[in-house]
Amino acid sequence: MRRLFALALAVVLCGAGVRAEAQVIPALPDIKSQGELTKAIATLDKELFDAYNSCDIDKLSTLVTDDLEFYHDKTGLAVGKQVFLNAIKNNICGKVTRKLVEGSLEVYPMHGYGAVEIGVHRFYHPGTQDRDGVGEAKFVHLWQYKDGAWKVSRVISYDHEAAK
Repeated sequence: MRRLFALALAVVLCGAGVRAEAQVIPALPDIKSQGELTKAIATLDKELFDAYNSCDIDKLSTLVTDDLEFYHDKTGLAVGKQVFLNAIKNNICGKVTRKLVEGSLEVYPMHGYGAVEIGVHRFYHPGTQDRDGVGEAKFVHLWQYKDGAWKVSRVISYDHEAAK
């Protein structure tokens, strides 16, 4: 009986840990300062690009809106979550990874909507993160907070060039 209780307690505690981890990023109304907003968006950026870099399409799917608009200076406009996910699966997975350029992150509130994230990212061939990247670009992400979740609704990716 004690073992059964201990096992049940362990399951409950592990479940509580998972729920707590999933709530790391505060809801938009709970963010009270620029520092809190920047931390939240930096965490979301890491989550988004950890999924991108590891080709976790299921996770990526949870971080973008169904009506995602992705503006790219080289390939033009792509509309819709599935179009985005297919492009990642077919053109990115196993070929390219992304890293945020340190010190380039800017975050601004969008009252009643979410936040704007601006930065520079560098792209690498897998396994070459410590060497020069293969390319670099600037980006703007519009993060929407809706129905209890943060998701990217608009992306502008521009000024793509070979890494310096």
